[in-house]
Amino acid sequence: MSFASITRKGFLGAGLAALVAAATPVRAAELTPVKFTLDWAVQGNHAIWTVAQDQKLFEKEGLSVKIDRGYGSGDAVTKVASGAYDIGFSDINAVIKFDAENPGNPILGVCQIFDKTLNSIITLKKSGITSPKGLEGKKIGSPEADSSRLMFPAFAKANGIDPTKIAWTSMQPQLRETMLVQGQVDAITGFASTSVFNLTGVGVAAEDVVVFAFPDNGLDLYGSTVIVRKDFAEKNPNVVAAFVRATIAGLKAVAKDPDGAAKTLTLVDPLAKVELEKARLKFVLDRSMFTPGIKAKGFGTVDPARMQQSIDVAVAAYGIATPPKPEDVYTTKFLPAAADRMP
Repeated sequence: MSFASITRKGFLGAGLAALVAAATPVRAAELTPVKFTLDWAVQGNHAIWTVAQDQKLFEKEGLSVKIDRGYGSGDAVTKVASGAYDIGFSDINAVIKFDAENPGNPILGVCQIFDKTLNSIITLKKSGITSPKGLEGKKIGSPEADSSRLMFPAFAKANGIDPTKIAWTSMQPQLRETMLVQGQVDAITGFASTSVFNLTGVGVAAEDVVVFAFPDNGLDLYGSTVIVRKDFAEKNPNVVAAFVRATIAGLKAVAKDPDGAAKTLTLVDPLAKVELEKARLKFVLDRSMFTPGIKAKGFGTVDPARMQQSIDVAVAAYGIATPPKPEDVYTTKFLPAAADRMP
């Protein structure tokens, strides 16, 4: 079955599910519990789901959702694959790699959130690194499960970097920017939305931060998506569709009022710095979540050819012998109809 066929059937199925859900009132005692892991510590872009909590969008869909922070896209994929969490948020490129290596326990993207990846290499002007090629002979720091680190082989290939000339330093996520500032590493991997704001938050001048964003350096790939285990989706299609509908509603609320949405982050993390996260949220909206493509075609839109490009990049980067197909890593069957996904 083609990717396009799955999409058409998915829209019909999702539309029927939405009608049934709308016609059925939900009592508090009937809410279905869902464990949801983020890809990182609570940040501005996660307001999609905290505003969904605040506005009771999950409850309207019959769900009681517990949101937990994550420790990297690879970590989120592993937690969902193991069954520790029902649903997660992870870089689609990490999903491609996982599915190629674990065909017996595939993970599916079900609602694409980032139209463009935020994966990046971040350094400081004082390092003297002025181009990706300049990373050769340098020390790069990163948590082992960080999606930018997982995708670095593809970044290296696209930019003519000899990966054998890179020295890696593994670290806990909270130490990454600190070690860069202290000069213990020359560069770090991560989402630009995370590291740029963490660095400026500790006093680094914005003009002293150098970002080599993957989309600007040969890898125009999709970014993070809502993920589930394929078998969980097959056994709980109504739950997945309900979560996706609440997510789309959250996306619309965030796009309409990012300042107000950012305030809801304290529901999950009482220590969230709201003003900082407002700025971070707007940074991500402009670069990844509310792109011209999304404005034209709606939230969750995925171009099969572009998804295939992501798979091709992963195949080349990781030496994958049996690559997954686009429909193996992403499905549109749980998305609402196109008209209901427009910003």
